[in-house]
Amino acid sequence: MDNKLKKELKLLDVFCVATGAMISSGLFILPGIAHALAGPAVVVSYFLAGLLAMTGMLSQAELVSAMPKAGGTYFYVARSMGPVVATIDGLLTWLSVSLKSAFALVGIAALMSLIGTFDARIIGAAFCLVFVLINYFGVKKAGRIQIVIVLILLALLIFYIARGIPLVDMKNFVPFAPHGIAAVFSTAGFVFVSYGGLLKVASIAEEVKNPGKVVPLGMILSLITVGVLYTLVIFVTSGVLGAQQLDHSLTPISDGALVVAGKYGQIAMVFAAILAFVSTANAGIMSASRYPLALSRDGLLPNIFSKINLRFKTPGVAIIATGIIMVLALFLNLKMLIEVASTVLIFTFIFSCLCVIIMRESGIKNYRPQFRAPFYPWLQISGIFGCWLLVVNMGKEALFISSLLFAAGATIFWFYGRQRTKRDFALLHLIEKVTAREFVDVSLETELKEIIHERDEIVKDRFDRVIEESKVIDIQKSVSSQELFRMISEEMAGCVEIDSKEIEKLLNDREEQGSTVLSPGLAIPHIIIKGEKKFLVMLVRCKDGIIFPKANKSVKIVFVIAGTKDERKFHLRALSAIAQITQEEGFEEKWLDASGKEALREIILLGERKRLE
Repeated sequence: MDNKLKKELKLLDVFCVATGAMISSGLFILPGIAHALAGPAVVVSYFLAGLLAMTGMLSQAELVSAMPKAGGTYFYVARSMGPVVATIDGLLTWLSVSLKSAFALVGIAALMSLIGTFDARIIGAAFCLVFVLINYFGVKKAGRIQIVIVLILLALLIFYIARGIPLVDMKNFVPFAPHGIAAVFSTAGFVFVSYGGLLKVASIAEEVKNPGKVVPLGMILSLITVGVLYTLVIFVTSGVLGAQQLDHSLTPISDGALVVAGKYGQIAMVFAAILAFVSTANAGIMSASRYPLALSRDGLLPNIFSKINLRFKTPGVAIIATGIIMVLALFLNLKMLIEVASTVLIFTFIFSCLCVIIMRESGIKNYRPQFRAPFYPWLQISGIFGCWLLVVNMGKEALFISSLLFAAGATIFWFYGRQRTKRDFALLHLIEKVTAREFVDVSLETELKEIIHERDEIVKDRFDRVIEESKVIDIQKSVSSQELFRMISEEMAGCVEIDSKEIEKLLNDREEQGSTVLSPGLAIPHIIIKGEKKFLVMLVRCKDGIIFPKANKSVKIVFVIAGTKDERKFHLRALSAIAQITQEEGFEEKWLDASGKEALREIILLGERKRLE
C-alpha cells in the first residue's frame, strides 16, 4: 500500500492552520481563568509564554525545514534522541494536541449554552464527528475550510481591538499583579497551551509544497500575528471589564464585546469564538493524527495506524483514533485538561531545543535545514531553562500526571516498540564524536538524504547515477600528482577495460598540457579514453594534500573525469555540475570533515546545482 501523503498545502494554508489552532480556547476561554490567577498582569503572562514559545518555535522551524515529515516533533526527536524518548514524546504530543483540540470542543459547548440548554458532551462529540469526517475526506478540503475560518476570525478580532482601545479604563489595571510575580510566571505556564498550534504545523509538513521554506515562514508569521493579537485583545478585555466581571468567566471576549459594541458586538464575538473553536478542533485532528501515523511507520505502534486511504490519501485509522481520544477527554476536569496539555506541550518545546543542539553538534553531514534558528546555542539554552521554570511552577498535580504519562510512554516502548525497531540517531553520532568509538552506521545519513530529495523534489539525473556508481579514494598521507595518477589508473582500469599504464599516461599528458588545478585546493583532471559509451567520475580526498607541479598550494579535493569521444557533451555538463557544487559555501570544510567514502559521495549527490535532465 502507498504510505505517502499528498502534498497540497501552501503558505496561506500553513499560516491559517497554525493561527487558527492558536486563536481559540487560549483567547476565548482562558483569559478569564488566567486573570483570576494573575490579575491584570495576565497580559505579561501571555507575553512571557509567547517569548518562550518563540525559542521552541524557531528550533522547530529549523528541524522541520531539515526533516519535513509527518509526525513533526516526534520524527525529529526520534532521529535526534532515539526511539525511547521519541515514543514518549510522540505519544505525549499526540495526547497534548488532542487534549487542546478537545478543549476547543468544550468551548463550542460553552457558547452553545448561551443559545439554549444542551449537554456539553453530546455537542462536543457531535462536532468532533464532523471534523473527523472532514479530515478523513482530504487534507486539502480541511485546509480550505481553515483559510476561510481564520480570515473571518482575524477581521472580527481587529474590529474588536479598534473599537475597544478607546474604552479601556486604566483603573482596571490597579493593582497590576495582586497575587505576586510568582503567579505571573505560573500563569504563563498555564496559558502556554495557547501556543500549541505551532506543533500542528510541524506535524503536517509532509503535506506542504516546498516545506523547507514554507513551513518556517508560516510558523514565524503565525506566532508574530497571534502574539500581537493576544496582547491587544487581552489588554482591551481587562481594561473594559475589570476583575469582578472577568475573573473565572468562560466567555471573556464575548463579555468584553458587549461593553465595547453592545449586543451586536457580543453576537459577533460569539460567532468569532465558534469559528475559532471550529478552527482549532479541525486543525487539531488534522495534525494530531499524524503522530500515531509516524510512530506506526517506525514500528512503535501497530501497522494499522500507518495505513493511508488509497482514495483520499489520508491516514484514516489515525484520524478516527484521534477523534476517540478527543471525545474521551470531554469527561476530564477543565482545569486539569488545560494543565496537563500545557505541561506536555512545554516538554515538547524543551525537546525541540535539545534536538537542534544534538543535530548540530553530532556532525551529521546530511542535516541540512533550509532555515537555521538564530543566536545558536543561546536561544536553545534559554528556551530549555525558561520552559523548565514554567514546568516547576505548574504545580505538583500537573507534574505528577505528566510523570505518569512519561512512564506510560516508556512502558509502551519496552513491551511493544523495543522488539520492532532499531534506529540510528544523532545522539549516537555525538557520543562517537566525543569518545572516538564506533557506535553508528550510515542509516541516519541515508534517511536524511532521502528526506532532502523528497523535500526539494529532486529527480535524479544521469550525473547522480554516475556519482552513485563512482569510485572514491580517501588518501591518508601526502602524495605527489604522479602517485595519485597511479592510484587512479589502477582503480579505473577494471571499470573501463583499459590498461592502467595507458590511463596513467593519459593523466600525466593532460597535466603537462596545462594544470588541471582550477582553484586553490581543487583539481579536476579530465581525459578522453578509447571506446564508445563510456563515462565515469572518481572522487578523491587527501587531507594532507597532493602536490601538483604547477600549483602553489597542495590539493585536497580531486574529481577525475574520464569519457569516450561520443560522451563529450555530457563530459562538459559533468564539469559544469562539479563546478556548481564546489562553489557552494563551506564545500571544502564539509569535504574535509566527511566521515568516510559514502559521506563524500553524498556531499556531491546533495550539492546545489542545476539538473542536467
